[in-house]
Amino acid sequence: MKSEIRLNRTLVCLIGVQVCINGCMSGVRMAAPLSCLRLGYGAATVGMLLALFAIVQLFLSIPAGRFADRNNLKRPILLCTGFTVLGAGMAAAWPTFPVLCVAAMLTGGANGAAVITLQRHAGRLAHDPAQIKLVFSWMAVAPSIANFLGPFLAGLAIDLGGFRVCFALMALLAGGAWLMVRNAPDPPLSEKKENQSQSAWDLLGNPRMRLLLLVNWLLSSCWDVHAFVLPILGHERGISASVIGIILGLFAVAATVVRLFLPHIVAHLREWAVITGAMVATAILFGIYPLTQSAWAMATCSILLGFSLGGVQPMIMSTLHQITPPHRQGEALGLRMISVNFSSILTPLVFGTVGAAIGVASVFWAVGATIACGTRFAWKLKSWNMPESFESSEN
Repeated sequence: MKSEIRLNRTLVCLIGVQVCINGCMSGVRMAAPLSCLRLGYGAATVGMLLALFAIVQLFLSIPAGRFADRNNLKRPILLCTGFTVLGAGMAAAWPTFPVLCVAAMLTGGANGAAVITLQRHAGRLAHDPAQIKLVFSWMAVAPSIANFLGPFLAGLAIDLGGFRVCFALMALLAGGAWLMVRNAPDPPLSEKKENQSQSAWDLLGNPRMRLLLLVNWLLSSCWDVHAFVLPILGHERGISASVIGIILGLFAVAATVVRLFLPHIVAHLREWAVITGAMVATAILFGIYPLTQSAWAMATCSILLGFSLGGVQPMIMSTLHQITPPHRQGEALGLRMISVNFSSILTPLVFGTVGAAIGVASVFWAVGATIACGTRFAWKLKSWNMPESFESSEN
């Protein structure tokens, strides 16, 4: 019973840390473009600024994963907290465009590294597949809270005190991460095998890893396509900007709701079944979306899509931790982070061009067909028996 209480307390700490760091980054990501527009910069410049939040993570993910493998929890989180506070603090002190670019790189990169560290540590709290699904179901709630809290506080601070007050508040929010993590236990490092390759890319030699990353990339691209293409589709239907925003918000709310309920039902679910079911449902919804004409119909599709995609991440994380040796899980999480951020950067460029050429409805149908074909990859996960313990995944 004591171990269960300790597990719950540690999970609360990890969730709180991610809310603080991710919330700061989300707030800065909302406020920085507004500040640039206030300074007279155009949309292209704002787009470049926003890209900096994700681009840094492409290069930092694997080194951050290795650093977490070597140092566990507290030291990486302390550094991530420091860089996040530094980025937001610099923006508060000197809210100029070059400094905002530096703040974007610091907060974006530190957030990515913190997520890898927290996910790696969360996986070590569990001792069997059922527990790890439960742990990551709770952890999945953190970004939903952070993505609401950060922009909400930032917007409130801008209206009441201006951009300097906003960035200062974001720095204080990030600083709360260290207060939460300082009393969290640091488990002993996993023993490193002498014959273990030191290249993170060698993890792709595991066919299960390749398959899982492919499925993860397909599902991540659905989030990006929906966020990018839905406003264009809504505009074609003559729907107002505020209603389009509500439709997108309903997707986020649905994803959050399913994550809140997932810990209560996750013990009865198999990873491959949830992932396959989500891909089938997503493919169907992407096929229906372009056929909708009213805001109500689009909102219904958005809610159902949020339910479908919201519960996938815990299952992806559970599978990843079961197929990866414990002393290399940070590197594996880094590879996953690269695929997610690559999708976030590439999707607007590719599908913006495709949409202009063949129409936005065709983009939905093309992605839906791709996801439908990809369900066979998720189904293949069923044929591999997951190890009964994480130690066995090293063999």
